[in-house]
Amino acid sequence: MNKTILILGDILALFIVTLIGFATHGEMGLSFLPRMLATFIPLLIAWFLIASWFGLLTTPTQPPPKRGRSHAVMEGVKVGLAMLFAGPLAVVIRGLILNEPIPPIFAVVLSVTSALGMMIWRTVYLLLKHDERD
Repeated sequence: MNKTILILGDILALFIVTLIGFATHGEMGLSFLPRMLATFIPLLIAWFLIASWFGLLTTPTQPPPKRGRSHAVMEGVKVGLAMLFAGPLAVVIRGLILNEPIPPIFAVVLSVTSALGMMIWRTVYLLLKHDERD
């Protein structure tokens, strides 16, 4: 697996989180597409800015065999922490794009759900990468 898979997976994970968020509010029609993009695009921008700062856009190094699974979990935690910074930034960007107030609860929910989605994706990625070596 390489950096392209990692980045495409990040995009897909954030897209799925965005879809789930809109689905929980019953907003899945095409008429909601502009608002979905107004959430998804700032989320991508914020994630890639923060993730690069955290060094998360490079393909993780191969963990030593004895630490493989625990390394994957710890890397997932690092990703979750990065998303807790990226989420509020995304909400601010979204608020500027839509020229709307920024509800703090939305920042919290977007940050936590995105962190969970990214932690799941990145942990799966590292576990699959570790299994490739075996």
